[in-house]
Amino acid sequence: MVDVRALPPVPRNPLPLRELVKLVRRLDTGQEVIRDAGGPVTRIQLGPSGVVPAIVAVMSPEGMRDVLGRNDAATDRCIIHDEVRQMAGDSLFVLPNQQWRPRKRALQPVFTKLNVRTFGGHMSSAAQAFVDRWPAGGEVDLDIECRRVAMQSLGRSVLGVDLNERGDTIARCMHVASSYTADRALRPVRAPRWLPTLARRRARRAVDAMRRITDEMVQACRADPDRDAPLVQALLAATDPQTGRPLTDDEIANDLLIFMLAGHDTTATALTYALWVLGHHPEIQDRVAAEVAAIGDGELTPADVARLGYTVQVLHEAVRLCPPAAGVARVATRDIEVTGYRVPAGSLVALGLYALHHDPDLWPDPMAFDPDRFSPENVAARDRWQFLPFLGGSRPCIGEHFARLETTLALATVIRAMTVESLDDDFACEVPFTTVAKGPIRARLRPRT
Repeated sequence: MVDVRALPPVPRNPLPLRELVKLVRRLDTGQEVIRDAGGPVTRIQLGPSGVVPAIVAVMSPEGMRDVLGRNDAATDRCIIHDEVRQMAGDSLFVLPNQQWRPRKRALQPVFTKLNVRTFGGHMSSAAQAFVDRWPAGGEVDLDIECRRVAMQSLGRSVLGVDLNERGDTIARCMHVASSYTADRALRPVRAPRWLPTLARRRARRAVDAMRRITDEMVQACRADPDRDAPLVQALLAATDPQTGRPLTDDEIANDLLIFMLAGHDTTATALTYALWVLGHHPEIQDRVAAEVAAIGDGELTPADVARLGYTVQVLHEAVRLCPPAAGVARVATRDIEVTGYRVPAGSLVALGLYALHHDPDLWPDPMAFDPDRFSPENVAARDRWQFLPFLGGSRPCIGEHFARLETTLALATVIRAMTVESLDDDFACEVPFTTVAKGPIRARLRPRT
């Protein structure tokens, strides 16, 4: 048994404080600069230690294992989750460990790989609608189109309605709310929550607008048990297997709100980036098209995913290069060991997924797009903590199976019908909370013959 108290502290990052403040707020590429200067596990102190907790940036597979692979309660939700919780209520995403466990027990059966197939799979028809809007091809904004696809699929899968009628409002509200919570969480000094700042009022209005939609759907399903809203109905039927306690309407509405926030941006960004990068690699794009064409002309279903192995490799490489979540954070509830160093209780442990997925020591030529990195033999030989698009350990993303299913079906549907030629050399993005495209992502579509 290692005596954590005897371990050396995590080395302090040598970069100047002013530069570190800027880098911490660049949630994606800033990680690489921090890693290159201080190593894959490094300590950032933005103020007096008695006032501002240290940030321990973890960007190695071993470090990820030491933090995420624990079975104890040595880490928990942090200030970022607290801000989301204050703004959007209790949900599986933000609950502290003790309250999270019974909620997870109730929700886990809903999100098994088998059960997801009963309410997932709407992405094929949503992607086909995108294709049908451009029968002769043309110049499109992939970001706008993929957001429409994600919104339509999410509405059908989660709420049983077509959300595109309110899609622009929902997308705007998501951006306002997520930008506010992320910006506030990353400030060393924050205004008190009771202070009605303009930004807080805007974020509150945005959350209220989305919450009205989820409340309406929960009440509609309560009134009509046969209503076609697969995920809502599944949540209404969910119970904690240990206590038999069902979820309350408020709990369901809060979880639906977070599913909308997380599911829309992450799915849309993954699909947008995958199409954009394929638009620069026609030979890889043709290989995907051939794989999908071999299945036939009918609408793709969840049962077809097993035959889309190379398409899945493409998506894995796309989310490695552009991870929908650039990083996550935990707070250490007691002193813990991370790669031989002592991380004191109260430290903010920042898990840098972007830096992990772009580390040249782990991924040769890390900026190159190479789906063969995810061939079955390469995956089998790789450390399980080296690629974590959905995290891992005791609190992974519960929507992993849903996200994998939806993005695979959408990408395959579009590439089977259309040739994509990307018109922008760079994929501009920003990270208000999750990674999203910044500005138009232009491409030219041509029908495949």
